[in-house]
Amino acid sequence: MATLKQSLVFFLKWTLVGLAAAGLLLLARLTLLGRTASGSGANLPPPAVQTPASSTEPRRSFADAVARAAPAVVNIYTARVVSTAAPSTQLQPLFEQNLPAVRRRVESSLGSGVIVDVAGHVVTNHHVIKDASEIRVQLADGRVATPKVVGTDPDTDLAVLRIDLPDLPTMPLGRSDELRAGDVVLAIGNPLGLSQTVTQGIVSAIGRGSLRLATFADFIQTDAAINFGNSGGALIDTDGELVGINTAVLAQALGTEGIGFAIPVNLVRGVLGEIVDHGRVRRGWLGVHVLAGPNRRFSAPVIGAIDTGSPAERAGLRVGDLITEVNGRQILTDQEALNQVAALAPGSNVEIHVRRNDQIVTVHATLEERK
Repeated sequence: MATLKQSLVFFLKWTLVGLAAAGLLLLARLTLLGRTASGSGANLPPPAVQTPASSTEPRRSFADAVARAAPAVVNIYTARVVSTAAPSTQLQPLFEQNLPAVRRRVESSLGSGVIVDVAGHVVTNHHVIKDASEIRVQLADGRVATPKVVGTDPDTDLAVLRIDLPDLPTMPLGRSDELRAGDVVLAIGNPLGLSQTVTQGIVSAIGRGSLRLATFADFIQTDAAINFGNSGGALIDTDGELVGINTAVLAQALGTEGIGFAIPVNLVRGVLGEIVDHGRVRRGWLGVHVLAGPNRRFSAPVIGAIDTGSPAERAGLRVGDLITEVNGRQILTDQEALNQVAALAPGSNVEIHVRRNDQIVTVHATLEERK
């Protein structure tokens, strides 16, 4: 029994020693693994942080541009008296002689305009206020004013009104000569009496001058929706600056869609200055009637007629001359010839190159004011 007891004590003692050693080894291994994990973790990149979209990303909203420009776009309401012939009746002549020969009715119309300075000048289309007996202007903030007509220019289909109200919002004028096909534009106006409405599109083309919508024109073509009531409203760029005055669309009866036209702001700026300063637009007049030109060999317009006693007659121009240059600028179309001369002030001296009998002839003329 003594020997068995000694054996049990021996095995128990060494079992405890083995367990203790195993525990120490396990603890050492766990410590080593912890240090390794800690050391490798120091070299890991920090976790990704979700950041808001940066300002360099493409703009997905034009709300800022609209907020800058829209307060200066006004609604224009007009009324005009329209006379029509009275229909014939079956009454006896005794009764017919007391009936009016015409019937008159009041016709209401809608349009838009743009406040361009703190003096209260509003630019709109001439056809919006033409023959109007009453005009009202309503601002985006709800105020209403009766404007004074400062002047009109049917040749560009522009008109300038003036309203007398305090704290007027104004729209900054941009540069239409910097527009390119594909630029994003926004049309703001009062279509169909819906109050202020914004539509978006692109510049489809520039320099549309053969539409015969106005005598002097160089239209911006856009696919931004322009509807009845948008005439005279603003065409703006994505910075909220005015680049054109919305004017017309092609007749939908032709099956067209997305073809609208605006008067470029560079032309508007010049007409505005002339009307404010002089009450009218003063333009140079040469006294020639220019045709598209049957002689397409030289891609130049031809003089079809010359007014008697005009600067053109005194300068020695002749019917049949092909106009190739005006003051050093090449002329390719009849519209270009007309615009170049009209852009000069009355009294200006102009140098004109014409092709006559296959020879280049240079003439000088002093322009008069266009009536």
